[in-house]
Amino acid sequence: MILFHGSNVAVKEPHLLKGQRNLDFGKGFYTTSDFEQAAAWARRKTMLRGSGTPIVTYYNVNENDLLQLKTLRFLKADRAWLDYITSYRKGFALPDDYELIIGPVANDQTTQTLTLYLDGYLDAEGALKRLLTQRLKDQYTFRTAAGIALLRFCEEKNV
Repeated sequence: MILFHGSNVAVKEPHLLKGQRNLDFGKGFYTTSDFEQAAAWARRKTMLRGSGTPIVTYYNVNENDLLQLKTLRFLKADRAWLDYITSYRKGFALPDDYELIIGPVANDQTTQTLTLYLDGYLDAEGALKRLLTQRLKDQYTFRTAAGIALLRFCEEKNV
């Protein structure tokens, strides 16, 4: 399986960043199986950081090796997924020991809906109803060094 990571630099040797990050699944190394999603992340990171070049790094990972990892998988944007990502977006790290989390990505298209939900203008049912109309891409978040070690650098591409 090929996974992609978008950034303002090539990431040949991925690692965990220090500190808590208010992203969907908290601290971890984020990848996706969708090249266009990674390219969008690369362009956004380059713009926000004001340096570098939008680059998508490709990794090969053996799907059987992923079975070794303690994994939480969200098959769709449902209430459990919404509760999980909003806890991190509020800055509350959840007490779990998952090495890999797989699920839909709350991307730029979902920001308005999530903001309305977090601010109390939408209830969970209303937020999910809006989110289900969008074609959400996936994300694979590796949260341990053991998980990251399964990623094998393949190539990089400027986008």
